[in-house]
Amino acid sequence: MTASLKSHSHGQTMVLTISNPEQRNALSPDIYAAGVEALTVADGSAEVRSVVITGEGSHFCAGGNLQRLQGNRQKPPEVQAESIEGLHNWIETIRAFPKPVVAAVEGSCAGAGFSLALACDMVVAAQNSVFVMAYSNVGLSPDGGATWSLLRALPRATALQLLMCGDRIDAPRLAQLGVINQVSVAGQALTDALALCERLNARAPNAICSIKELANESVHASLHDQLIAERDHFVRNLHHPNAGEGIAAFMEKRAANYR
Repeated sequence: MTASLKSHSHGQTMVLTISNPEQRNALSPDIYAAGVEALTVADGSAEVRSVVITGEGSHFCAGGNLQRLQGNRQKPPEVQAESIEGLHNWIETIRAFPKPVVAAVEGSCAGAGFSLALACDMVVAAQNSVFVMAYSNVGLSPDGGATWSLLRALPRATALQLLMCGDRIDAPRLAQLGVINQVSVAGQALTDALALCERLNARAPNAICSIKELANESVHASLHDQLIAERDHFVRNLHHPNAGEGIAAFMEKRAANYR
């Protein structure tokens, strides 16, 4: 079976499913390219307010295909570099995508699969799911932004233990550490991720977009620059029709109907 990225709609949420179950949904350059294309289309669609990334079957993603990596060792280094660039293009697209992206994780989430989950805005994971930065277990160093994401999500010593030792860590522990948002009953991660997206979809899309953009900018901004950015976003959103609807709905004690 050829690895692919399937797409379907669930209300206002686009669901992207990594489909390579025979290899625990190991990734491939075709999947990276399809992921970028899907998000590009969703960016321009008013019908899509959020995205869920999940894996087909009982696993989220085993990371890179080791057989393909072994084969690439016999090819010029540029071949693997180009493949990683494809992954990194997808990671950056997820981060820059103006709408919420939620990972729904079941089973194993390893290597680049772990990096992919960390690139999402929120993570919902099954109680029995297992995460592992498996790179050092096969003599490799991370990709997919793993060193960037983990060093910002965890204390340095904890992040380096996961990266250097390749230790397995379960969803409840990652939830305690604040890396994932919600622990689900096994088999229910996608259902719970879709419910989370429904909550997000009910909010003003322009405000959600501003929050994600401000969060991304805050990593490198000074307090002064971040305050200016917050001011500009607030004023722009105040004069958006959704603010009028939101304030009126609150005062009238009714649900808002955002556009």
